[in-house]
Amino acid sequence: MANELDELTGPVNEEGLDVNVIHKQIPVKVGAGSVIFEVALWLLGILPGLIFLFMKISARNYFRALQQRIQHNASQIDNYLEQRAQILQNVVGIVEKSVELDKDVMKTVAAFRGGVRPTEDNRSEVAGAIDSAMRSINVAFEAYPDLKSQRILADAMQQNNYLQKEITAAREMYNDTVLKWNSDIFAWPTKMIVAAREGYTTRIPFTASKETKEMARQKFF
Repeated sequence: MANELDELTGPVNEEGLDVNVIHKQIPVKVGAGSVIFEVALWLLGILPGLIFLFMKISARNYFRALQQRIQHNASQIDNYLEQRAQILQNVVGIVEKSVELDKDVMKTVAAFRGGVRPTEDNRSEVAGAIDSAMRSINVAFEAYPDLKSQRILADAMQQNNYLQKEITAAREMYNDTVLKWNSDIFAWPTKMIVAAREGYTTRIPFTASKETKEMARQKFF
C-alpha cells in the first residue's frame, strides 16, 4: 500500500498556506452503540459491569485533574503577563521624561494602572496590548542613546525580553495540555462516554492576534 501522504509526488501548494486556529468548541456525543456496550457488560455479569464502572470513575477523576492542570497553565501565563504589565508601567515612567510616547502606549499604561488584569476572556487582548506598547518603547529605546545609557531602563528591557520567552514557553505548555484534553475526550469507550455524560467540549488553544501575525510577516532587516 502506498503512502497516503507522499511528499515526493504531491500535491504541493507552491504558494504556501497561512493557517488559523478555529475558534469553535466541539461537544462530545455518544450514540446508542455506547449504551448497548454498557448494558452488554452488565449482562455478561456483575464483574465486567463493576470494572467498567470503576474505569469511568477513574476517567472522571482524570478529567477533573486535567482541568486543574489547564487552569494552572493558564494562570502561569497570566502571572507573566502581569509582570510584563508592571515592567511596562515602570519603563514608561522613565522613558516619558525623555521622549514623547505614542498616545496608544499611554492609554495602555493608564488601563493597567486602573486595574486591568488578564482573564480567560481577555488574555489574548491584554497580551497584544502589552506587546504593542513594548514595541513602541523598544523603538524609542534603540533610537535614543541617552535612554540606552540608563542602567535601570536597560535592565527593565532585558527583563521584558526574558518574560516574553517565558510567556512563549508557558503558552506551549498550555497548548500541550489542551491537546491532551482534546484527544482524550474522544478516546472511546471509557473517556468518551464520561466526557459526553459530563457535557465536555474541546478547548481552544492559544491564538496569536491578527496584529501579531501581520508583524511577523514584515521585513525586519
